[in-house]
Amino acid sequence: MEISYERLVSKAEDAVDRYSGEAVALSDYLAEHPEVSEREFQSSKRHAELLRRHGFEVEYPFLDIPTAFCAKKSNGEGAKVALLVEYDALPEIGHACGHCLHGAMSTLAGIGLAPLLDEGDIKGTLFVIGTPAEETNGAKVTMAEKGVFDDLDLAVMIHSSGNKSYVRYRSLAMDAMEFSFKGKPAHAASCPWEGRNALNGVQLFFHALDMLRQHIRSEARMHGIIHRGGDAPNIVPEAAACRFYFRAPTRAYLDHLVERIRKISLGAAMATETEVEMKNFEFSFDNMLSNEAAESKMEEIMKGLGIEISEEEGYEGSSDMGNVSHRCPALQPKLAISDEPLVTHSREFAEAVTTSRAHEALILGSRALVRMALAIYCDGDLRRAVREDFERAKHGEELF
Repeated sequence: MEISYERLVSKAEDAVDRYSGEAVALSDYLAEHPEVSEREFQSSKRHAELLRRHGFEVEYPFLDIPTAFCAKKSNGEGAKVALLVEYDALPEIGHACGHCLHGAMSTLAGIGLAPLLDEGDIKGTLFVIGTPAEETNGAKVTMAEKGVFDDLDLAVMIHSSGNKSYVRYRSLAMDAMEFSFKGKPAHAASCPWEGRNALNGVQLFFHALDMLRQHIRSEARMHGIIHRGGDAPNIVPEAAACRFYFRAPTRAYLDHLVERIRKISLGAAMATETEVEMKNFEFSFDNMLSNEAAESKMEEIMKGLGIEISEEEGYEGSSDMGNVSHRCPALQPKLAISDEPLVTHSREFAEAVTTSRAHEALILGSRALVRMALAIYCDGDLRRAVREDFERAKHGEELF
C-alpha cells in the first residue's frame, strides 16, 4: 500500500527529532574544533562515522580526496537525491560561515530519511556527500568534473544565514587568478637603469584594472592583493605577483572579462619591459543556475514550517555549489540562525552557531531538507518540472 506524502514526512521528522541530539553534538564539536579547508580530518570522520552508525554505506575517503565521503542508501529504482555536507572552517575565526551547523543539518536530514528507505516506504537512492574545502579549492568542483552529480534528480543543501532566510540563492562565477611578473634585479641606488622592475608591472596592472572598471557590467567584481612585492628596498624587484578574484553573474561573461584582463596584463608587462604569467591559484567556481520549480517547492515547504522568507538581496559571493548546478538540478536556500543581524565570516557569526537559536535552526533546516527530498521521491510531475528548468537554464544561459 502506498503511503501518503504527509505520513512519510511525519515518519522522517520523527527520526529527525529522535536523533537531533547527535547532530547538535556533532555541530558543536566542529565549532569547538574548527579545521580549515583540506584539513578537515576529524570533521569528515565524525560525519562519516555517524552516517555509518545509521546504516549508510560510506565510501571514505572519496575520489582520492582525503576529507571527502559519500554515504549511500538505496531501495530499488527511483529518484536520486543528494544531500551535500560542508564542514571546513575559516583561518583564525573558526566556523564563521556556519559550515559546522548546516553540514550537520544535511547529515541529520539523511538520518531522518534512512528508515523510509530501509523499510521500503520509498523507492530510490539517497546520497549524503561530504564536500570539503568550500572556502578554497571547493571539492564540489572536482566532484562535478568527475560526474558525481550527473544522474541526480536533485542536489540540495541549506546554508546558514544571519537573521534572514532566502530560497533563491544566486552566486557569481569566479576565477581565482595569479599574475606573476618577472623583471631584472639591479641595485636600486647605484644602477637602477640596469634593472627591470617587476613590481612596476604589478602596479601598472592594478591601475589598468581600475580603468577597466568603468567599462564592465556593474554586477562584476574585481578585487585583489599584492602577493609578492620584492625582497628589499635597495633591490629592483626581480619578481612580483598579485592575486585576484574575478566574478560575474555568468560563466560566459566572466570568460569574456578574463580574456580582456589577460590582455591588460600583457600590456602592463610590455610597458615595464617585464614578463608576466597568468594562472589559477584556486579552482574556478561557476555561477548558480536558477531552478524555478525546485525553488517554488522549497519556498512552499519553508513557509509551511513557519519560516519567514525574505526578499533576495542580489548576488552573494561565489560557491562551488554553482558547479553542481551546471551538472544537475541544485538548490541552496539560506536559513536564519539568529534573531540578530549577523554577517558571515565574522567572529560574531562564529559565536552564534552554538546558541540554542542556531540548534533550533539546525533541526528546522533538516525538516525542510527531508520534505524537499520526499517531494522529489514522491512527485513525478515535480521531478519532470525540475529537470525541464535545469535543461532550460543550462542551455539557455547567455553572455549576460
